[in-house]
Amino acid sequence: MKILLVEDERPLATAVVRVLTDAGWVLTWESDGKKGYETALHEDFDLIILDVMLPNKNGWSILSDLRLNKRLMPIMMLTALEETDDKVKGFELGADDYLPKPFEVPELVARVKAMLRRDKINKSIVTRISDLEIDRKNRSVTRAGKLISLTRREYDLLEALASNEGRVLSRETIQERVWTDEDSYSNTVDVFIGTLRKKIDAPFDHKLIHTVHGFGYVLKSETA
Repeated sequence: MKILLVEDERPLATAVVRVLTDAGWVLTWESDGKKGYETALHEDFDLIILDVMLPNKNGWSILSDLRLNKRLMPIMMLTALEETDDKVKGFELGADDYLPKPFEVPELVARVKAMLRRDKINKSIVTRISDLEIDRKNRSVTRAGKLISLTRREYDLLEALASNEGRVLSRETIQERVWTDEDSYSNTVDVFIGTLRKKIDAPFDHKLIHTVHGFGYVLKSETA
C-alpha cells in the first residue's frame, strides 16, 4: 500500500513517515504544495494525507484539482483549522476524512487503516475501466461522469464483460452468464452488443467494447 504525505512541517512529517512506515506502508513525502500535487496527479497512491496550509499550492486547491482530474483515491486533510465551515469545505471539495492538529499518532494510524479498509470495500462495489464506472450496488453506469441508462439485460451484459476486463468472452459464454436458462437466439448476443455499444461507445472517441473476430467480445481500456 502506497501513501503520499504532503506536509511542510518537517518534525511532524518525519514522525508520520516513521510511524506509518513501521506499520507496513510505503510512504512518499512532499513538503511543497505544487510538487505534492504533481506527484499525486501522475503517480498511483492508495491514500493521500494532505495538509491545508502549504507553500506554492494550498491543500484546498490540491484537493479540488485532483478531484477535477478524476483522481479518486481517499484523501485525508490535516489542518490546524478547527472551524466547522472549514471541515464542510473540505468534504464538499471531495475529502474523505479530516484530522485537526495537534493529533495523537495512534489516532492517525487508526484512521488510515479505516480509510484503506473502506476504500477496498468501495472498489469491490464500483468497477472502473478508463472513464467508465459501474456501481454494482445501485446497478448504475456512468461514463466521463455522464449517467447512462441501460435496460436490465444491457446492464447484465456490461457487467459480465467488465468482470472479465481484458479477457475475450465467446458468444456461448456470454449467453450462459447473461441469459442463463432463458431462451435466446443465435444472434441475441450480437444484437445486445450493438445496443450496448450505441450507449457506451458511440458518443465517445475512445472505444471500450471490441470484437475479436472468430472468438467473441472483450471490454478493455486499450484500443483494439
